[in-house]
Amino acid sequence: MPFYSINPYDQSIFKEHFLMESAKIASILTQSEQSFRKWCKTSFKERSECLFSLAKVLRKGKERFAVMMALEMGKVLAEGRAEIEKCAITAEYYAENGEFFLKDEPISLVEHTSYLSFEPIGAIFAIMPWNFPFWQVIRFAAPTLMAGNVVLLKHSPNVCDCALTLEEIFLEAGFPKGVFQTLIIDTPECERIIAQDIVQAVTLTGSEYAGSAVAAIAGKNLKKTVLELGGSDPLIVLADADLDKAAAVAVQSRMLNAGQSCIAAKRWIVLEEVQAEFTQKVLAKMKHLVQGNPLLPETTTGPIARIDLAEKLFVQMQKSIEKGAMLALGGTREGCNFVPALLVNISPEMSVMSEETFGPLASIFVAKSEEEALFYANQTRYGLGASIWSRDLERAKRMAKEIVSGSVFINSLVKSDARLPFGGAKKSGYGRELSALGMKEFVNVKTIFMEQ
Repeated sequence: MPFYSINPYDQSIFKEHFLMESAKIASILTQSEQSFRKWCKTSFKERSECLFSLAKVLRKGKERFAVMMALEMGKVLAEGRAEIEKCAITAEYYAENGEFFLKDEPISLVEHTSYLSFEPIGAIFAIMPWNFPFWQVIRFAAPTLMAGNVVLLKHSPNVCDCALTLEEIFLEAGFPKGVFQTLIIDTPECERIIAQDIVQAVTLTGSEYAGSAVAAIAGKNLKKTVLELGGSDPLIVLADADLDKAAAVAVQSRMLNAGQSCIAAKRWIVLEEVQAEFTQKVLAKMKHLVQGNPLLPETTTGPIARIDLAEKLFVQMQKSIEKGAMLALGGTREGCNFVPALLVNISPEMSVMSEETFGPLASIFVAKSEEEALFYANQTRYGLGASIWSRDLERAKRMAKEIVSGSVFINSLVKSDARLPFGGAKKSGYGRELSALGMKEFVNVKTIFMEQ
């Protein structure tokens, strides 16, 4: 059965993608192995030049790529352009810093000379999601390729056009054939790919279930994994917070990409002294959101990427309402078009507090104290990101230490940045992407010891 590119705004099918046959897959794997033998021997300067060129190709095609994302998964054009620019910046970051990150690291031994060498390992198999179809790929591929590895990409079935275009972009940028390749395959084929000798590691961004399944297969084949899974990020608003800024960022974080972000602020935990004022401020901002066709410049919130995801979010909202939540704004749905919604009167047992909500649905939970806010912030099996809003920075820093997550942002939007390690705790996964730490996930850390 083929994969279809479906416009989520109107459900029109505009492209068909056929699954690759066994012979084609075998050819890609062979090409990957052959390409790695050459690519791993190239200099950092050669790899850097390719990444600088990649940034130029991305910027040159920014408008085309933004339209492509709008059509395949509903991202509004302004956000699509921003995504491509972020990809270009990240490619340049690793082009400029990759050699420094992987330079030999001396080990201080008085009687001997020793050092660590960071060396490429082979093909990295990437299983990527649809919500940021270019960024999710570039953020792992740029450091991976700069390290001398090669890439095999299995993208989400609903963004095959983006996946195939990414391979074309790398070729246009001057990367040798076979260094970056896209596989149009279904989930069962992944096990066979992971088992291949050329594949030395797997990186996955996706659901908790997908991460568990891939980790089990990789473990059976003794392959390393880096997993970035779900999130139910809390945004804690203390009584002394700058409420105007907190409200603006809360809405931005929750509604960016139509709420389809792992690090979106999904649970707004607000101290009761300021909950009424905070609620009015976010309502005022949310009323200006315009849901609709992502190709129109006035649209701020596009459709949810797939009909099953829109249905799931609507059910989560209804279940919470049945348990006493009140719908303060929005919440109507037509197909994938979900009007940005705000739920209030939230209690701990509701779906919006205990599950990951992936879409333009915000909820406000009122906490009686700092201690209660921290308790419910941690009352989740996820731990990807969190934010704390307070003018007392020492207090916020103390609270940040108590939140179990991969990152905590104080008085700021939780975001990914090439300079900062990115990853989760608990069921949000393990390992890190981005920064020097992310680059070193997929290298052989070799100890070299010399006796005089």
